[in-house]
Amino acid sequence: MEYIYAAMLLHKAGQTVDEAGVKKVLEAAGVKVDDARVKAMMAALEGVSIEEAIKTAAVAPVAAAPSGSSEKPEAKKEEKPKEEEKVSSEQAAAGLGALFG
Repeated sequence: MEYIYAAMLLHKAGQTVDEAGVKKVLEAAGVKVDDARVKAMMAALEGVSIEEAIKTAAVAPVAAAPSGSSEKPEAKKEEKPKEEEKVSSEQAAAGLGALFG
């Protein structure tokens, strides 16, 4: 995912999304760069409009909803998280703090 994030960051900053740029972003983030993965991603992005891909991804969940169905969806039961799954706000803040050292 970090390779995609690097490409999106470059795009958002108005920079050219190319191998060198992606490598620089990843290295700056402390990620060990795999050249093969960078090349594969660049090949996959060839001819792709990142702006259109973002727009398509933003509406994909809506488009995936069933249409024309006369059946009502079943009510989902809410499951309560187990005690060990609950995270206090202090624990969450400590976890986020670790990201920024």
